[in-house]
Amino acid sequence: MTAEAVTEPEILPIPPRRGRVRWIVCAFLFFAVVLSYIDRLVLPVLKPDLQARYGWSETGYADLAIWFQAVYGISYVVFGRIVDRVGARIGYAIAVVLWTAGHVAHIAFTSTAGMLIARIPLAMGEAGAFPAALAATNEWFPARERALAIGIFNAGSNVGAILTPLIVPIVALSFGWRMAFIVTGLLTIVWLVGWLLFYRAPRAHGWVTPGELAWIGSGSGEVRKAVPFRILLRTRQAWAYAIGRFMIDPVWWTFLFWLPDFFNRQYHLKMTEFGPPLVVIYLLADVGSVAGGAFSSNLIGRGWSLGRARKTAMLAAALCAVPIAFATSAPGMWSAVLMIGLACAGHQAFSANLYALPGDLFPRGTAGSVVGLGGLAGALGGMLMAKFAGAILSTLGSYQPIFIAAAFAYLGALAVLHALLRDYRPADLPA
Repeated sequence: MTAEAVTEPEILPIPPRRGRVRWIVCAFLFFAVVLSYIDRLVLPVLKPDLQARYGWSETGYADLAIWFQAVYGISYVVFGRIVDRVGARIGYAIAVVLWTAGHVAHIAFTSTAGMLIARIPLAMGEAGAFPAALAATNEWFPARERALAIGIFNAGSNVGAILTPLIVPIVALSFGWRMAFIVTGLLTIVWLVGWLLFYRAPRAHGWVTPGELAWIGSGSGEVRKAVPFRILLRTRQAWAYAIGRFMIDPVWWTFLFWLPDFFNRQYHLKMTEFGPPLVVIYLLADVGSVAGGAFSSNLIGRGWSLGRARKTAMLAAALCAVPIAFATSAPGMWSAVLMIGLACAGHQAFSANLYALPGDLFPRGTAGSVVGLGGLAGALGGMLMAKFAGAILSTLGSYQPIFIAAAFAYLGALAVLHALLRDYRPADLPA
């Protein structure tokens, strides 16, 4: 990797000892991601029972997943622009209201066509969560802490994936399946009230000390109004982020949607037996999420340039994914679990640093639009990967080609990013 010049303003040598409001903000973002994944996964957890009860077809349920991802990708772009215009506080509130309304609306339907009606606002709102979370991170964290903060709150996706199959069946069996949507929706409403009461920009927040405010402001760059998408698409920085998301997001979607099927095909596990291997995999993913962000933050703290630190962390993460190419020939199930878990950890570590790119290279007020473009690219890649996986499994019946693609997606994404951003410099936008 080439060493890049550090282009950000001079930063303080050490963070303030007092004043940790920014980490409370990070905790809010973490729990929001947990709740978003819980709300997203309630229906998949209930699917076997609802399918048996109401006679759902597999194609009808597949349409739910495809349309969710399509709406999610388009809404990512829309919400990126909304967040740039109204800020993280209001942008996140709009997203949560939308997704909660769609989530609770599931109780009104019993057919897959009806569920699709509820799934659309859920997808729209959840698409807004990540642009708002990244905008809040850009607002509250200097560059050297940004990837760590992203890694922490992004770990909430794995926590949500673990908690949903533990919480939802208990509520559904005790009070009926509709109550599972109501209870989880109420949790999100509680979060929203806390967010609106607590969240403010750093300079407007009464709890922030002068020392913490100076630390937050170090290396945060300029703030400017959003620019048109046609201008963003002329920058190699936006293309590097979008192509990176296009290449790595499909792997994560594949892990979420297909791992139970892999364990069923490969090791004949039943639905009641998926829990232990999936818990281990997602716990490893949590470790990777935090460690990947901490790694680059530590390198920056040692004086490494921003680009060199980010790329080095992404290289280490990409290498973690390579062993998954051998998962189908692992000597036993737990060996396969460790290979897949290491790949999931690599994905989250890579993501923590890739997701920091818009905040690193674009002004606040513009980064959300770049995040939106990347989200759309990732969703398109996920839809193509779903088609690829379905075709491979229906013809070959093996996960080997899918895992080979996953193994080298991250090295490919890093190669593209490095080719486009050898200097890792901020985008040159017109005044």
